[in-house]
Amino acid sequence: MNVNKRIIRVLVVIALLFLALASYLLWFNMFRAQSVYTNSYNRRQWESEQKIKRGSIYSSEGELLAETEIGSDGSRIRRYPRGRLYSHVIGYSSQVYGKTQLEMTRDSDLIGKGNIGLTIGDIRPGNDLHLTILDYLQEYAYDQLDGRHGAIVAIEPTTGQILAMVSLPDFDPSSIEEDWEEIMEDPDSPFLARATRGLYPPGSTYKIATSAAVYENGRTTETFDDPGVFKKGDVEVSNYGGEAFGSIDIKTAFEESSNYVFCSLGYEMGADGVRAEAEKFGVNKDIEFDIPTSKSEIQYKRMTDLDAALVSIGQGGLVMTPLHVAMMGAAIANGGRMMKPYLVETVTTENGTVIGQTRPSVLYESAGAACAAYVQDMMIGVVEEGTGTTAQIDGITVAGKTGTAETESGEDHSWFVGYAPAESPRICVAVLLENNGTPGGRTAAPIARNIMRRFLNE
Repeated sequence: MNVNKRIIRVLVVIALLFLALASYLLWFNMFRAQSVYTNSYNRRQWESEQKIKRGSIYSSEGELLAETEIGSDGSRIRRYPRGRLYSHVIGYSSQVYGKTQLEMTRDSDLIGKGNIGLTIGDIRPGNDLHLTILDYLQEYAYDQLDGRHGAIVAIEPTTGQILAMVSLPDFDPSSIEEDWEEIMEDPDSPFLARATRGLYPPGSTYKIATSAAVYENGRTTETFDDPGVFKKGDVEVSNYGGEAFGSIDIKTAFEESSNYVFCSLGYEMGADGVRAEAEKFGVNKDIEFDIPTSKSEIQYKRMTDLDAALVSIGQGGLVMTPLHVAMMGAAIANGGRMMKPYLVETVTTENGTVIGQTRPSVLYESAGAACAAYVQDMMIGVVEEGTGTTAQIDGITVAGKTGTAETESGEDHSWFVGYAPAESPRICVAVLLENNGTPGGRTAAPIARNIMRRFLNE
């Protein structure tokens, strides 16, 4: 009898071990297999690619951005004809240092995983990626940064298509193996894709979201006596330049970017109200995108009403990516609907057959149409007679918001986000100049204006 009990116990243990192993294998295949497969240290992956010609990548106009050349000895060279211009979009593919950006996230497409056709020599072709980015606008945006640290994102508000996306400093993906140590040791972090991975206080550009909360709370007709500085507890925030606006309504406060008024509004709405509005615009939420993206967030575990006052002007514990700031502006342009951003428009076989296409989709209903119209009217006022007059375009109505974000280093970030034509928006542009030390209306707004004008005149 005791022997039978021992046998039963052994069988139970074996069954539990088998169940644990089966559960682990199921979990691994569902959640970890793809990341292990694409890991740069997976030598089996590179061995399998010896029989594949990696697919090419093209701009929206058909400009070649990446291709693989196979030598007579079977060697493979990944070429990037546009050099640095797309380093933070396409990334690189290296047998030594792995893959990044689209080269990593769209690896399965580029190696034609699942394709069964063979070509001469049994070299199977991968699939090609066709991006939403306009090459001429990408180059123009790059030139507008003029070597300054920062990022530019241009997006189509009604679809979420990325029209241009530039980050500086950058690197040359064609020489990644030769330059690796130099790039890694560079204190300016050329590998950091500032447009999608950089997190910055958005400054007064965030008053767009706060203004949406003002509308939703029925506070649009209020006036304030602005003394030039907001003081509560240990928080003291001055208007830019210390200017006191006196008796002021919310529209004028938005156009002149009064910190006193918007801190007061945020404090009175309270932590819960400010956090809820932030989350309507996607803060504290992951953004699914074609390349890795940092999460914009409010960095407070326990948010107080004083914290809410700072968040309401884009300071305190709030940090956002330039991509997300562009999406916030685009949501207002699109009647309150924030579209899911995307870079890859179609995936085609080597002979041009479309096997994958991205369809526009709504990511968040950030605001109602009437609320978006209210905020847009104030954004037009910013450009026509407020802090963003340098974003004006002759004959075209531009809506926008400037931002000057304070930093621990003492060198402010300069921001602008705007779109045009306001009556039927076709492009929204966000500009960040990192530690530029100047007001957004002076430096960032003219850059956005130039990019919008270039696109609209094309």
